Amino acid sequence: MFDFRLTVFYTVAKRLSFTKAAAELFVTQPAITKHVQELESQLGMALFDRRGNQISLTTAGNVLLRHAETIMGVYRQIEFDLNALKGQPGGRLRLGASSTIAQYVIPAVLARFQDHSPEVSLSLLSGNTDQIEQALLNNDIDLGLVEGRTHHSDIRYTPFVKDELVLVCRADHPLAGRDEITLDELKTVPIALRERGSGSLEVVEHALRGAGLRLNDLNLAMQLGSTEGIKSYLTNSASIAFISIFAVQNELKNGILRVLDVAGLTIQRDFYSVQLQGVSEGLADTFMRFARQQYNRR
Repeated sequence: MFDFRLTVFYTVAKRLSFTKAAAELFVTQPAITKHVQELESQLGMALFDRRGNQISLTTAGNVLLRHAETIMGVYRQIEFDLNALKGQPGGRLRLGASSTIAQYVIPAVLARFQDHSPEVSLSLLSGNTDQIEQALLNNDIDLGLVEGRTHHSDIRYTPFVKDELVLVCRADHPLAGRDEITLDELKTVPIALRERGSGSLEVVEHALRGAGLRLNDLNLAMQLGSTEGIKSYLTNSASIAFISIFAVQNELKNGILRVLDVAGLTIQRDFYSVQLQGVSEGLADTFMRFARQQYNRR
């Protein structure tokens, strides 16, 4: 029922690739080219600059993309509202989640939601907190789930679920038999941390500052771009690391890793759902109500 040519333009403009747009929309590349050419002919101006295999938006293309962002949001809301009249939520929901949430928190909720609302098409983009917030600002996703402390003024943050970052080491680590270590000892043991831009690193840095420590006070052994990478690194090194309790439940249960308490230091945080300020997406709100219900039952 909606203008497919505008959908084609929007997809090409976001991906800056006719090939990627064709794959995403399940049509041939010649069909994508034809739709764009017809739209350019109708408007009487070029929307893309084509230079070899590279394309970029013209001034007119940027103007149209700005309006298309709004129109595509209206399309999604229309689809949701019409399906709601039939008593069955439907439509497309583009989710983004920071790495810890995408891997360890939200997959089970996604599976239950699809069982509950099979008419909804879900997609999930994963990255660190900075990347997910940028995807939201770029209108690449409708709803984000993030874990950082820094808040962007154009984004609305709503607490979703509580988390704790615990200090862990491998089961045969020299410190594994200890009930607790001191802050002074924490400074001497090799430690693995997440990369800059990670919400987890931001939370750790804030908590350490409250205890009178800086990241530079730690004995940094390695920075890695994923929690899975850190867990694998720990099992093969004498390092320790702060990791979400959600991410180490299996390793703790199977005796692969051990938790080390740090005297005077507890690192708790909220995971947040994020949407653009002033924007309310019916399907995103429906999903978050469902997700919160799932965790309230735990």
